[in-house]
Amino acid sequence: MNTRLHDPFKTAFDSLDEFADLISQVLKCPITIEDANHRLLAYSTHDERTDPARISTIIGRRVPEKVINQLWKEGTIPALLNTNEPIRVKSMNDIGLSNRVAISIWKQDEVLGFIWAIEIDKFLSVEDFSLLKKAADAVKNKLLQLQTRKNKKEESSQEFFWKLLTGHLKAKDEIIKHFHTLQITPPTSFAILVFQFQENITSKEEHYISYLLNTDQRMKIILYTIDCNQLILLVSATGLENPFDELDHFARVFVLKMSERYRIKDINPVYSSICEDYQKTNKAYEEILEVFSIKEKFPLETKDIFNYQKLGIYQLFDLILEKRRNEEYENYSLKRLHEYDGKHNSNLVETLEVFLNKDNNINDAAKELNVHANTLNYRLKRISEIGAVNFKDPNQKIILYLDLKLAKYQGI
Repeated sequence: MNTRLHDPFKTAFDSLDEFADLISQVLKCPITIEDANHRLLAYSTHDERTDPARISTIIGRRVPEKVINQLWKEGTIPALLNTNEPIRVKSMNDIGLSNRVAISIWKQDEVLGFIWAIEIDKFLSVEDFSLLKKAADAVKNKLLQLQTRKNKKEESSQEFFWKLLTGHLKAKDEIIKHFHTLQITPPTSFAILVFQFQENITSKEEHYISYLLNTDQRMKIILYTIDCNQLILLVSATGLENPFDELDHFARVFVLKMSERYRIKDINPVYSSICEDYQKTNKAYEEILEVFSIKEKFPLETKDIFNYQKLGIYQLFDLILEKRRNEEYENYSLKRLHEYDGKHNSNLVETLEVFLNKDNNINDAAKELNVHANTLNYRLKRISEIGAVNFKDPNQKIILYLDLKLAKYQGI
């Protein structure tokens, strides 16, 4: 029978594995079917011919991250996300990928998954391409059913996560029961990680986020949800030798990929301390919100701080500020310097702050202020005289540093 007129895929099939075998028999090459996040859904079993990338995908039940990254770099995945036509992929020996053809499985304007056909001993023809398109059309409803079930589970997990974040689940037994209901094994230690976007996250950006989280194979994501412009994750810290380093690496890579692949920039990550008690999840989340509040007030000083533990003296600002208000305290030296700057249109207060920020390093401070070191030395001498500042007294320098930051914290 002429395959140009006959559609061999217009048939009932019980499982995706059965359908993968049917495609393999028709096209006479090994087949894999993946979801939109490159998790393996099915693969043909009647053909022993394969390559290392396919073996790794079958063993790990998802495409290896190095393969995904390379397919992004050389343009295959971007192309698949923009067409319903088959795409020919040339071999890449360094990642164990031989020649293959890929096609996206579409439902209206959404990609549900992919079919990959390995060209071992056979070069797929134009007619084969036409058959592959028919296969992609035939399998879409099956993938849509899987996606619907997955979405329902995600809705339940997000509702549970919000109860943890807001402290509505108090009893340990109840929390563990929720994990087991969702078929999730809770890690013995975890952290909360939040990515703050510049604007509210759109539904399109949610797809990008889901894709990156599901294709990352370095950090184990247990739960995640989205709140306006924040992506909130609960990640496993179990078995990580240096969890803060791993969190830092994951955060930086996520931000980089969002920028490089989707042109979404200026995402700010912050992560909590490492926790072992799920009853304190809301405390970890509050910790992160406090870090964001500090970073908003001190963007330059805290641009490389992503964790509450590294906030240093900024952790104590609210306590110190409350004490200052109760005492109606005013720093005499700063008062004198502000008065002098006001009268003479000078910038001695700014000079003092930069000098203290740079840990008394003349060269670094002069560079920051864009002045000569001699000019800076002259200004420091004037600061010492006008404000009665002794730069050899660490106690005075510490209190000056704190009061400068507290003034900025209050927006003064």
